[in-house]
Amino acid sequence: MTARPSLLSCSRGAAAAEMALILPFLIVLLFGSVELGYYFYNQHQVVKGVRDGARFASRQPFTAIGCNGTTPIVDAATTTAIREITRTGAVSGGVPRVPGWEASDIAIDVVCDADALSNVGIYRDKGNPPRVTISAIVSYNALFGGLGVIDSTYTLNASQQAAAMGI
Repeated sequence: MTARPSLLSCSRGAAAAEMALILPFLIVLLFGSVELGYYFYNQHQVVKGVRDGARFASRQPFTAIGCNGTTPIVDAATTTAIREITRTGAVSGGVPRVPGWEASDIAIDVVCDADALSNVGIYRDKGNPPRVTISAIVSYNALFGGLGVIDSTYTLNASQQAAAMGI
């Protein structure tokens, strides 16, 4: 007959107890890294969209985006097209690059510069060269928003500026 091992010297179940202690930290680390990656992916999409919008805006004719003296001119159809290019990557329709991104989250600002370069190159005889700034502030929809770690106060911000070329 064998003697029963004492309770203090028994090591059966030690691995299960250690796993039970470490598992919550591993789960938080796993979901946190996935959420952080998703946040950076969405931020990249907003930055990429704003760059595309600024590039598209800079290639509009001076009749669509231009300057009348020091007053900026931006026509409504061009504004709509710039917002759609920025938000979806397509001139009309399409799926937003980031879930919940609305056209109203995009600001288009045109500034008319009267500087030394206004009479050279592509700006010769065009008056003040316009500069277009596209900026977006988009609410971040968390991947694991139901867990209560990240709420709706996080935003994705981007801004890009380009000189209108009037092509």
